[in-house]
Amino acid sequence: MYFCRRMSRILAIDYGRKRTGIAVTDPMQIIANGLTTVPTHELMDFLLKYVAQEKVERIVVGHNEYSENMKYIKPFVAQLKKKLPDIPVELVDERFTSVLAHQAMLDGGLKKKARQDKALVDEISATIILQSYLESRRM
Repeated sequence: MYFCRRMSRILAIDYGRKRTGIAVTDPMQIIANGLTTVPTHELMDFLLKYVAQEKVERIVVGHNEYSENMKYIKPFVAQLKKKLPDIPVELVDERFTSVLAHQAMLDGGLKKKARQDKALVDEISATIILQSYLESRRM
């Protein structure tokens, strides 16, 4: 049996006005891991540096059509496509990721203070976005 070896990552973004959570897959695109949270005004510089160091096959951006945040996400995605034209960008529904992130933190036994860390919630949300994207591709 022949297995196609992917050696590039998929990067996921949970875009926020102040902070943005980022998650990536391993090079084999099997596991989604939280990478970091960056101040949104530094996001593009961070992404440009990251893709210069790591091979990224595609970027998925969480979105919610009914969210006020969409008016910020759409221009960001347009800028991302312009700055990184060789990397496809996809939008992924993120309606329940914050709720799922808080539940994951509870299930993981994190103390209340850790659960109030909004940067951690954003990073976990990005990981959930990426994991759901990976699962949808496998179906």
